[in-house]
Amino acid sequence: MARNVAIGIQSFEKIIDGNYFYVDKTPFIKEWWESGDDVTLINRPRRFGKTLNMSMVEQFFSVNYKNRGDLFEGLSIWQDEKYRKLQGTYPVISLSFANVKERDYESTKYRICQLMEDLYNQNIFLLDSDRMTDADRAYFQSVRANMSEVVASSAIHKLCDYLYRYYGKKVIVLLDEYDTPMQEAYVEGFWDDLVAFTRSLFNSTFKTNPWLERGIMTGITRVSKESIFSDLNNLEVVTTTSDKYATSFGFTEEEVFAALDECGLSEEKGEVKRWYDGFIFGKHKDIYNPWSILNFLDKGYFTTYWANTSANSLVGKLIREGNRGIKEKFENLLLGEVIRTAIDEQIVYNQLNGSEKAIWSLLLASGYLKVLSYDSLERLRKGQKQMYELALTNYEVECMFEGMVHDWFMEAEEDYNDFIKAMLQNDMKAMNAYMNRVSLSTFSYFDTGKRPSGEEPERFYHGFVLGLIVDLQDRYLITSNRESGFGRYDVMLEPKNPREDDAIILEFKVHDPEDEETLKDTVQAALTQIQEKQYAAQLIGRGIPKDHIRSYGFAFQGKKVLIGDSTSVVLE
Repeated sequence: MARNVAIGIQSFEKIIDGNYFYVDKTPFIKEWWESGDDVTLINRPRRFGKTLNMSMVEQFFSVNYKNRGDLFEGLSIWQDEKYRKLQGTYPVISLSFANVKERDYESTKYRICQLMEDLYNQNIFLLDSDRMTDADRAYFQSVRANMSEVVASSAIHKLCDYLYRYYGKKVIVLLDEYDTPMQEAYVEGFWDDLVAFTRSLFNSTFKTNPWLERGIMTGITRVSKESIFSDLNNLEVVTTTSDKYATSFGFTEEEVFAALDECGLSEEKGEVKRWYDGFIFGKHKDIYNPWSILNFLDKGYFTTYWANTSANSLVGKLIREGNRGIKEKFENLLLGEVIRTAIDEQIVYNQLNGSEKAIWSLLLASGYLKVLSYDSLERLRKGQKQMYELALTNYEVECMFEGMVHDWFMEAEEDYNDFIKAMLQNDMKAMNAYMNRVSLSTFSYFDTGKRPSGEEPERFYHGFVLGLIVDLQDRYLITSNRESGFGRYDVMLEPKNPREDDAIILEFKVHDPEDEETLKDTVQAALTQIQEKQYAAQLIGRGIPKDHIRSYGFAFQGKKVLIGDSTSVVLE
């Protein structure tokens, strides 16, 4: 009989006691414990079971669960007598920054201090211990949400000391989603303040702490060591390219297919694989996101379960405001192609505004991209950058990004859709009217803030091309910035059914007042370039007649756009 699938439960105890569907990840306990690592930082995308595994580790080791060996009966870890004796024998401190999403530094520090006050309240019995001095009790009672940074930075360190004296054993410290406030600090502009505070907190907790047995931190990203981990030379970092714990977070294909069989959904294995397979950790392929699989098991239909569980605002902002190179690579990804780039798994947030490497690294860490291959270490030995081949993770991620691009034009959605229809119908007057309204409504949305709106149309029209790819790729093969004839075109739309649709070439030009008096002149220059560079050569070579190839010149002057074609008089 199939077990009930419960959605959103992050307590190991609740899942086991409720006999809900669970994939046994207790081998992680043994692998981690036997590694002997002092402090482990595990990076995995969101909704990959990090919180549930942390709950599992806490309830296995914590003295508060000393008599709950029944939680692990029948699971892998319970087959080993050595680990049966370990269960419930250590003091454990467990906290999570998952909900620390404040919009300024003081509020963020207050929320973190609240969490530490809660920890102290959970251990209030320590005040009655004869191992506590009056000074200890005074410090204990000073740990409050409004405490000073000096008190806060050593709060976990001190609590480890108190627990060690009480139990006579060193303490296991678990910190879940450590980087959530970091991402908020970057977006909201208080990164430097938060880094200074967390560096001090992490150092006292995980480095200069003689009462620490071992520690685990989890998060999505590996924040640059220079930012907050500068003093932690005892840190073992496990990223998406590491083999360590590769199958401990997420479901393997074997686990997914067994779950489908249990739930009577065996015939859906192929489609489940198309939608949700694709995550790769180290050398382990065919890893699935648990959130998507559990929701599919529960609901039985395909949709973007995982991709829609958060706003994705940072990812959207970085791509939308990215330079030409970033958008070109993103176009390739949307077209199902592979990009080749360097990455750095130490995320440096202050480089995200302009560094392609930093952006692709963030997308990889967040689960939106997967590594297909990478160069051998020989390149590194020669002082060269190691290059990675990256692709979109799976169909679910592709659908998420397509929806994100649609949202970019939401303010001008009606005009944007009408422009597409007008272009397909070769209605030049309507194309001009609608395109100018689209430009006026969305131009600033693609700005980086470094220049006044209207001075850098490249960011706008590359975003516009992404919109074309999303909306028309069912009818057209869409390419941009490719070689053809004797030059380069901006966008080419090759019909998948040439009997029904014309081929279309689009050339974009920014008005240059030194060379062109009016926008009409700029349009004519774009059309002349299409003709002189023989951009239609590729299409003609594929058997498309010349009279079924349409060319349009787009001229930009600030937010104003003028469009003309190769057969008509340019319209104002």
